[in-house]
Amino acid sequence: MSVEVEIADGPLPAPPPGVPFEGAGGIVAFEGIVRATEEGRRIAALVYQAYEPMAQRTIAAIAADLIKKHGVLAIKVEHSRGRVAVGECSFRLTVSAKHRKEAFAAADEFIDR
Repeated sequence: MSVEVEIADGPLPAPPPGVPFEGAGGIVAFEGIVRATEEGRRIAALVYQAYEPMAQRTIAAIAADLIKKHGVLAIKVEHSRGRVAVGECSFRLTVSAKHRKEAFAAADEFIDR
C-alpha cells in the first residue's frame, strides 16, 4: 500500500515518464484542467488556497480508505495551490492496481469524495 500526496505552488507540470508501481497491471490517471468559464462567467485563472497540514491528512486518509476498499496498490494525488491559468493542470490523480477495474473504481470514488 502506498499513498503519496503533494501540494504544489502554481500549475502542475507534466508528469515525468516513470516505471509503473511494481505489480500494477493497470494505471488510471486523471487530470483536472482549469476551464475558461466558471458558473457561466469567463475567467482567466483560479486561485487555490489550502491549509497544507489538514489537506495532506484528509487526502491521505481518503486515499488509504480507498486502497483498502478497492484493493489497489497505490494512489498518488497532486493538487495546486495559488494561481492556475485556464488550460493548466490543477489536480492529478494516479491510481495503480493489479487490474483496471479496481483502478477505475478507486479513481472514480476518489474524485467524488
